[in-house]
Amino acid sequence: MKKERIMLVDDVEVNRVVLKGILESEYDIVEAASGTEALDVLMSESAAPAIVLLDIVMPVVDGYEVLKYMKSQVHTVGIPVIMISAEDSFVHESKALSLGAVDFIPIPFNPDVVKIRISNHLRLKNHSETVENMVERKTVQLTNTREKVLETLTNIIEYRDIESGLHVKRTGSLMEILLKHVRRNKKYGFDITQYDQDLFLKSVPLHDIGKIAIPDCILQKPARLTPEEYETIKTHAPIGSDIIRLLLQDDHDGYLSFCYDVCRSHHERWDGTGYPDGLSGKDIPVPARFMSIVDVYDALVFSRRYKPSFSHEKAVEIISEGMSGQFDPMLVMAFLEVEGEFEEMMKGEEKKLM
Repeated sequence: MKKERIMLVDDVEVNRVVLKGILESEYDIVEAASGTEALDVLMSESAAPAIVLLDIVMPVVDGYEVLKYMKSQVHTVGIPVIMISAEDSFVHESKALSLGAVDFIPIPFNPDVVKIRISNHLRLKNHSETVENMVERKTVQLTNTREKVLETLTNIIEYRDIESGLHVKRTGSLMEILLKHVRRNKKYGFDITQYDQDLFLKSVPLHDIGKIAIPDCILQKPARLTPEEYETIKTHAPIGSDIIRLLLQDDHDGYLSFCYDVCRSHHERWDGTGYPDGLSGKDIPVPARFMSIVDVYDALVFSRRYKPSFSHEKAVEIISEGMSGQFDPMLVMAFLEVEGEFEEMMKGEEKKLM
């Protein structure tokens, strides 16, 4: 069985010799004769110890500086640090614990106390890591389960209405084109990370999930809808967001928050005349603003039961005209710079349908 590694940091060699004599039969020992040397070892993630025994009073870089560094770095913040000192233990112990040390051992050392304290802290560390791993696995399982539930609901829409299912797939491809372009160009004013982009793309297939509650006689009607039927169709936005809201665990669930915004607000308009909430301008969530453009483009260039398709050129013209009323003007500008890629994607989809 591989021994756990303990790092001894002390500029007084005799202290390191004593501690090594107490511990080397049970642990793999790494020594550092100064704070500077300790930092060099700690900066090498491959040599990370399971626990550190750290002297406080050392020249150039003292133990407090080493401790502060460890608690500021992702790869060392979780390593328990036991401070050691021959100085006034009351003053140093209080400061060391306040900076994140887990314990304090005075010099001269009591071998039994040293062994017991190290053993206890390693056991606590290992238990904590086990619990954290279990929580992480459960969180991943829960996230996967929720995503499967939403994916199943999306598939149900496709089974009921193939037209809507194809629309969902195409809008995902269009969204990826627009997102990548906006991420590359900061001039549009959107700070979108890779994490945000992934959430955007995962939320796209759910934008019409509320249509699961729309009657077939309306959803599959081969003619234009009456005003009353159109009002029924409009309810898919709040219904979809209500479905997502029921799955939201807390305000920090980024994925479902994106889904909620896309479901509820992708029919809002920049000028405030959209639905369901009449939001305007920057009050419209960013994911919904992106979704609005790709949703409308796809609806224009692909035929529906109640309307023929428009040409790509006509769709670009219509979206350009919506710069002042329907869409975020900055996103229209971005769309106009990638409309050629939209056209290529559209042509590829048309070939699949032949």
